[in-house]
Amino acid sequence: MNANFENPNKNFETYLKNTPTKDGRYGDYGGAYLPPELIPAFEEISEAYNTICNSAQFINELRRIRREFQGRPTPVYHCERLSQKIGGAQIYLKREDLNHTGAHKLNHCMGEGLLAKFMGKKKIIAETGAGQHGVALATAAAYFGMECDVYMGEVDIKKQAPNVTRMKMLGARVIPVTHGLKTLKEAVDAAFEGYMKEYKDAIYCIGSVVGPHPFPMMVRDFQSVVGYEARDQFKEMTGNLPDAICACVGGGSNAMGMFSAFLADPVEIYGIEPMGRGEQTGDNAASITFGEKGVMHGFESIMLKDENGEPAPVYSCASGLDYPSVGPEHAYLHDLGRVNYTSVTDDEAIESYFLLCRNEGIIPAIESSHALAYALKYAKEHRSGTILVNLSGRGDKDIDYIYEHYGYGEKFNLD
Repeated sequence: MNANFENPNKNFETYLKNTPTKDGRYGDYGGAYLPPELIPAFEEISEAYNTICNSAQFINELRRIRREFQGRPTPVYHCERLSQKIGGAQIYLKREDLNHTGAHKLNHCMGEGLLAKFMGKKKIIAETGAGQHGVALATAAAYFGMECDVYMGEVDIKKQAPNVTRMKMLGARVIPVTHGLKTLKEAVDAAFEGYMKEYKDAIYCIGSVVGPHPFPMMVRDFQSVVGYEARDQFKEMTGNLPDAICACVGGGSNAMGMFSAFLADPVEIYGIEPMGRGEQTGDNAASITFGEKGVMHGFESIMLKDENGEPAPVYSCASGLDYPSVGPEHAYLHDLGRVNYTSVTDDEAIESYFLLCRNEGIIPAIESSHALAYALKYAKEHRSGTILVNLSGRGDKDIDYIYEHYGYGEKFNLD
């Protein structure tokens, strides 16, 4: 167990009530670094959120949506065959792949859509990498009767074609981003530019626990349903809390949703970053592992920088993880020593993808496969115990990419 948890610097029982500060700071991180013309717009969003998050009417409506539309709660599942094959600790999954639209993203998108409706906005603007956030937001826009613009890098449009089709079928306008590396970072840049032109009638719904305050807090709060459900479900199934939990971390929305409910518990917490092809700059997106303090996209956190101090080029086989920074709360929890951040490579993630397919009949998202890969390592290293993985999404979107680059897993030892 993390040594700092035994004698913590922070009282984690009241952590969520006290964090962030009123100006959106998580220790040395967070805040809102905005052009002057956008400051009133973000203050309006913050005021509206602080109003509705304490409204019984809003909370009851969101609970109804989660129950009747999203199909929540999603189950916790014991991977009996996979656990037996690996040996050691027992592996459990929080099945966010069974959430409507196939990933955790709808948890905050329906919340943001309900907020936009409360504010009288007519359009939702967003970026997307793997397309899961875009699909979820297009779904929310259709549900609430709003327009939807989704900015997506040209590379990701080709890589995640099924999700592009889904967004368009749901009525969203998918806007290709053709500059830079044409992936997630550039999509965020373009979405911000688009929002600046329409902020009076639109709301920018950021897809992770990143961006200017209040978005890291809002997305964490909307995603915390994952952790609170999982905590209760695991105790009901086993009579105990898990020994460890883990989740993949790009920006970090699924991870903060999972971690938030367990911060005050005697549970080891692991955030798994993408090591990609290796440790060289441009071959990974492991921000906490290799990054340093910096500001981008309106918030301060740990980020990967090039020799000029600008956001470095990043890479991951998972389109939802190739972002050159991380949510400010993750940076803070890293500094506090409460969460352990480590990484897995592309090949480790893809091997885990195939192992879950073959042994449990579940096709996971490549993003989620990073967390699963760590869980397999953990299981091998511990003779007993339990680890709960946030399986943040399903892998339908990835099957063409997987087949093109890895076939049916012939290069891996799956027996």
